[in-house]
Amino acid sequence: MRGAVYVNGTIAPADQAVVPVYDHGFVYGEGVYETLRTYNRVPLLYDRHMRRLRRSAEALALPVPCDDRTLLKSIEDTVAAAGEMPSGEAYIRVLLTRGVGDLTYDISATPIPTLVIIVKPFVAPPPRVFNDGIRIALVDILRNHPGSVNPAIKSNNLLNNALAMQKAYTTGAEEALMCNYRGELSECSQANFFLVRGGVALTPKSSAGLLEGVTRAFLFEVGQDVGVDVGEEVLYPKDLETADEMFITSTTRELSPVVQVDHRVVGSGKPGPVTRKLLEGYRKRANDLTRTPQPAGTNT
Repeated sequence: MRGAVYVNGTIAPADQAVVPVYDHGFVYGEGVYETLRTYNRVPLLYDRHMRRLRRSAEALALPVPCDDRTLLKSIEDTVAAAGEMPSGEAYIRVLLTRGVGDLTYDISATPIPTLVIIVKPFVAPPPRVFNDGIRIALVDILRNHPGSVNPAIKSNNLLNNALAMQKAYTTGAEEALMCNYRGELSECSQANFFLVRGGVALTPKSSAGLLEGVTRAFLFEVGQDVGVDVGEEVLYPKDLETADEMFITSTTRELSPVVQVDHRVVGSGKPGPVTRKLLEGYRKRANDLTRTPQPAGTNT
């Protein structure tokens, strides 16, 4: 394991970092997280990720122990401790858990949350992902009902996602596409989903019960930059049959073209022009923002 890990103020090599077994993030899965990556050694869209982290934490009545500027300094210190990055860029994962306490669901037993920052070298998807595209699988694992564990909470409890992805792996696919309890397309196990129809990039509505990805929202702005309409729509599995293009979005995978769903080829079977245009615009905007980074926000 490469990199460095911050745990409640202590930074250690990745293979030496520890969290007590009585931490409720371990025994109950109570916690939230954010994943970031750097461009030009700067965490992209840091303020947006932190706003979502705070929203997720609030949904769990979980206090965030520091402001955004202090957390950013801890991230920077951990990046420095992680040492040389072969690609020059870092993968960053911020986790906040309920903390250590007796084995009870009573939150008064865990007054001090645990803050963990994992930093390791960023490893980009191989070139063939962007040049040739990937295959995904439509799985029968449903996305969590919003009245259960709401997908809008970026929770450390990823069992729903893991089961879906493991199902996809058995078919040789690289991502799992899930439906909600109404039979609508929702999102992928580790990414948001888009299809292109008539030159317009469409993604399932937030009401489909999904995690509103930071990259997903950012893409609406990128679309304006490059002249591509990006919108939300209620989508169903039948819409997969008529899509001209598809792609998935995430912090670590940018826009990854999808050229096959199960055994059905998408469009020409190659990454399409709208996907390529959005990907180019995404990378340009990401690099522009991190070359002239803005100060970290103040929890607004």
